[in-house]
Amino acid sequence: MAYTRKNVNRLTRSERRRFVSALLEIKRRGEYDEFVHIHITHNSPDGEHHLRTAHMTPSFLPWHRKLLLELERALRRVDASVTVPYWDWTRDRTANSLPWTDDLLGGTGRRSDRQVMTGPFAYRAGHWRLTDRVTDVQYLTRDLGRARSPIQLPTGDEVEFALADPVYDVWPWNSTVTQGFRNKLEGWGKGRGSVSWHNHNRVHHWVGGVMLGAASPNDPVFWLHHAFVDLQWTRWQQRHSGGRYLPAEPPGARDVQHGRVVARDQRLPPWDVTPAELEDMSGIYRYE
Repeated sequence: MAYTRKNVNRLTRSERRRFVSALLEIKRRGEYDEFVHIHITHNSPDGEHHLRTAHMTPSFLPWHRKLLLELERALRRVDASVTVPYWDWTRDRTANSLPWTDDLLGGTGRRSDRQVMTGPFAYRAGHWRLTDRVTDVQYLTRDLGRARSPIQLPTGDEVEFALADPVYDVWPWNSTVTQGFRNKLEGWGKGRGSVSWHNHNRVHHWVGGVMLGAASPNDPVFWLHHAFVDLQWTRWQQRHSGGRYLPAEPPGARDVQHGRVVARDQRLPPWDVTPAELEDMSGIYRYE
């Protein structure tokens, strides 16, 4: 029977407590850091010449769907009542709204070093030391809204811009494409700085701190953010019935993207699963 992923603003106090407790437990066991390591390992940009799976590629959505599902399975081994909630950043748009409460994810970082000082994932609480990281900092950092150069979270209209595109992705299957649902949602745009950040990407920049790099899963909000991104893929599938993951076939030997993107029925590293097998999750979970 499929379980339900809820909007974080609809969690009861008990559900918040259970979710946090399960996260802290898999962190204590060392399981959590394995997910951070996987994300770091598969964070390959356009400029590299080997297979891209996690970002700047059609498999951005199924890859993160699988990572999220594996994290959720780890949580449910601790507490079968727990599912990953989603953060609707088109509605809960300030540093004072959910999920930034003391009983859930805590708030923004302090001005001096962006260290998070509140909530269960603050370093001083003693349960959340960053062990797999790309910097020397061992504590969780955030800069909600970018205090020195403020930006706004994406709006519903910006998400709708992605959802309205009936094609999943287009050649050359990377961060430069201007058509296709995948990159409009992932959010690589033209220009430099904040004008080039859209949807998924802009949320990472709005949160700031460790969410800016390959070790972004070190911030638990990563999972709530990607649950909402995953929900958009589900909504796109419902709106465009028959819309499928692309490319359906691997790029040919003379194609510049040969060996660099995962086709619909190819294995999606590091797992033994294909994008096609991840298109329909209705038998496992649903969104409320």
